[in-house]
Amino acid sequence: MVVLIGVALVVLGFALRLNPMLVVTVSGIVTALLGGLNPVAILDTFGTGFASNRSVTIYVITLPAIGLLERYGLQQQAARLIGKLRALTTGRLLAAYMLIRQGTSALGLTGMCGPAQTVRPLISPMALAAALRRHGELSDAQIERVKAFSASSDTVGLFFGEDIFLAVGSILLITSLVDSTYHLKLDPLQIAVWAIPTAVCAYLIHGARLLWLDRTLARTTVEVAAR
Repeated sequence: MVVLIGVALVVLGFALRLNPMLVVTVSGIVTALLGGLNPVAILDTFGTGFASNRSVTIYVITLPAIGLLERYGLQQQAARLIGKLRALTTGRLLAAYMLIRQGTSALGLTGMCGPAQTVRPLISPMALAAALRRHGELSDAQIERVKAFSASSDTVGLFFGEDIFLAVGSILLITSLVDSTYHLKLDPLQIAVWAIPTAVCAYLIHGARLLWLDRTLARTTVEVAAR
């Protein structure tokens, strides 16, 4: 029970809104010490964990590149491009992007797009440009709504598309867990095949919400103008 103090430290640190990295690190060290690990073993555990998950630091490479592109007008060029495509509304753009995101994820290309490298510098400005062209001036609430739906088109597309790929981590986790816990042999292909109907339903449901966004923006714009 004493080692659970680390969990209490995490809850307390987040409640006080301290630096999440510092909170998790301190809580991990405290838990390890209470569990009987010596400082060398703790350092070895942290090093092993970092080495096995070093791919999460790939943003250190992508962020400067994206920053340079934005500095030299990437968002403005994206908005200008959308301004020339009269038939492309905010909802249609996001629905098309979600289809691309889901399709590439199903092929295992989960790192091809993403919030940092695609949504923030490209998709969100293009969606806002399409909304501004069709509905005129937008309120702060409408702008945040477009940004939120831009992010959701990426998240939903990735989440329900990646399970179609055989070698994705979630499928491997499911098969190994069922095999070791319940002693049942699951074929990864079966899981991937049964993920297809779920992915189709997810696209239809969230795609409809994205298309409905155009009507929502139009309605709220009229309401604001009426006031």
